[in-house]
Amino acid sequence: MDYAAAIRERLPAVWRGSEFDKLLAELGEYLSEDSVKEVAAAYEFSAAAHEGQHRQSGEPYITHPVAVARILAGLHLDAGTIKAALLHDVLEDTDVSLADIETSFGKDVALLVDGVSKLDKLHFDTALEAQAESFRKMLLAMVKDLRVILVKLADRTHNMRTIDALPPAKRRRIAKETLDIYAPIANRLGIYSLKVELEDLGFASFAPFRYRVLERAVRKARGGKQQNLAKLKTNISRNLAANDIDARIIAREKHLYSIYSKMRRKKIPLSEIADVNGLRIVVTDIDTCYRVLGLIHQLYKPMPGRFKDYIAIPRVNGYQSLHTTLFGPSGVPLEVQIRTEGMDKLAERGIAAHWQYKAVDKHTYSAEARAREWLTGLIEMQKAANYEEFLETVKVDLFPDKVYVFTPKGDIMRLPRGATAVDFAYAVHTDVGDRCVAAKIDRRPVPLKTILSNGESVEIITARGAKPNPNWVNFVATAKARNAIRAYLKGLKQDEARKLGRRLLDQALLPFELSIRKLKKAQVAELLSELGEDELERVFEQVGLGERLAPVVAALIAQQDGDEPNSQVLERKPLQIAGTEGLVVNYSRCCNPIPGDDIIGFLSSGRGIIIHRTVCPNVADFRKHPTKWIPVDWKSSVRGEFQSEIQVRTMNRVGLLAEVAGRISATQSNIDHVTVESDGDASTLLFRLKVRDRRHLAQVIRSIRTNPDVIRVTRLAG
Repeated sequence: MDYAAAIRERLPAVWRGSEFDKLLAELGEYLSEDSVKEVAAAYEFSAAAHEGQHRQSGEPYITHPVAVARILAGLHLDAGTIKAALLHDVLEDTDVSLADIETSFGKDVALLVDGVSKLDKLHFDTALEAQAESFRKMLLAMVKDLRVILVKLADRTHNMRTIDALPPAKRRRIAKETLDIYAPIANRLGIYSLKVELEDLGFASFAPFRYRVLERAVRKARGGKQQNLAKLKTNISRNLAANDIDARIIAREKHLYSIYSKMRRKKIPLSEIADVNGLRIVVTDIDTCYRVLGLIHQLYKPMPGRFKDYIAIPRVNGYQSLHTTLFGPSGVPLEVQIRTEGMDKLAERGIAAHWQYKAVDKHTYSAEARAREWLTGLIEMQKAANYEEFLETVKVDLFPDKVYVFTPKGDIMRLPRGATAVDFAYAVHTDVGDRCVAAKIDRRPVPLKTILSNGESVEIITARGAKPNPNWVNFVATAKARNAIRAYLKGLKQDEARKLGRRLLDQALLPFELSIRKLKKAQVAELLSELGEDELERVFEQVGLGERLAPVVAALIAQQDGDEPNSQVLERKPLQIAGTEGLVVNYSRCCNPIPGDDIIGFLSSGRGIIIHRTVCPNVADFRKHPTKWIPVDWKSSVRGEFQSEIQVRTMNRVGLLAEVAGRISATQSNIDHVTVESDGDASTLLFRLKVRDRRHLAQVIRSIRTNPDVIRVTRLAG
């Protein structure tokens, strides 16, 4: 625009031809005269603040904020974001205060600069807790204003462009952080141009040798493919012109990190990747997209199974386009993308397009709405999850969804690869997930852990009173499902811990001839004050989880009246184990106790009671902590099945494994796992199975021994 040139003419001579001069030229293409003047004022302010400072490369420090601003200008961001980019380091590296920025440029710019400055303090260490806290701060900043993360992404992009000035170890750490965090965020927000650059720059610094090898291989393979691409482009262009279709046809090449990731993911060589080169066809409207698709399929045969309609079903970051892979000239496969002008701009700029179009375009609006919905969901999850779960949630959600399935009503649900019917149920609603008992895919009943595929119709069957199965957490793929199941289990565990803690404390009070029901209000109040707790139920929970020792709590209560333990009741009967205690009573895998075994209980903080056989080798080590051991015994009516392991030594004969397994099944015992080791004429079979008690296990062993080819059967300790 003319006014931009006029502003640049009035610049000091030293600025002319500089990077800032180029920035003003770029801003003049889409910002008003007043906005460009405000940006110039922000530059003068920043240049004065950074006067005398230099980067590690030796350049004046002001070159960095200007480069960041130019990256954002390329995305056509608003004037406020450009000013924040120019000022983003002044709080950290100069004497300028936040109040100074607010006075000079307003509250909006000050908040942006403050948000970016806080993100600059974040360091993604290897420690999970520190990394989770960094993610949490970043998400909170993004929720307040999405432009904060856009400035941070541009800042990281320029830092990666100039990373060669850093030592090798630091380069590698920053490159890994870029590939793990910033590039996926750019992708999740739909900013393809930044995502591609961050990935390639990160790849070049993190694995420089692999980068150079792949770059040479791609360059070598480029020659012949470019000729095919030119021929394809000419033929398609002629055909579209003959059908009165106005289109831009652009040759494109897949970027190196994307090629490398696909080779690793699919374990295939470069020669087998079909979409290294391709064409992008940009037309005026959606109807023309589908017309073009039909015309090019008439020209060249499409490759079966390689067509994707991201217009009807957009990607989770809002990306829309038609993708098809053709058998081009000489039979070489080439990918073609077909989209509208609006879709093309959105694909390059993602949510950054929102500030240019002010959300008038429904595509840009939906992209921003999707980004905010994603961020809001993550913020809700971080309130309930611990740092490990939250970190896992963020990393899962940073990567694009790949599976699109339908509800019985025809609505589309987007889920990550590997999602199961249970994930689908929780995606519909948490209550549906909690109460689901069965599933149907394309009207056929399937197990709940069935992995979903594109295009399937999924129906969830629920039942009143149904509850989540703890085993679901082992196969669900979505963070929402995993967090909902864990939240349910956490509540269940608390309830069970309180019941167990009450029993343990009652038992510990017996030597003092006390019980919980006999406690006076004053005794309870004094105990809670001593322990720093608000309610007795919380104390029960801590005792049940092994976080407090029942004898110690009982002694505190007894001390209030000066009671001494009664020697006649010290040897009262042990805690009775019924097998129905749930998550707070666990059976040790080192010795696999079953009803009928002599057992002892060990209080483990956070887990409750761990049951061991008294003959377990580990018991000797644990006896170093006598206060944590409690006497336990089986109830006369124990319910449930318990894990046990047996070793069967047999002759090496065809079909013998099936015979032994058949004899085990005949005793109504389920086999969980079996391994076979052969050595010459003999074999060793290891069975992990479920039994009711010692009698049931003895029945299993007797049944196996009746086979004449069985040499020996023994029960394993674990």
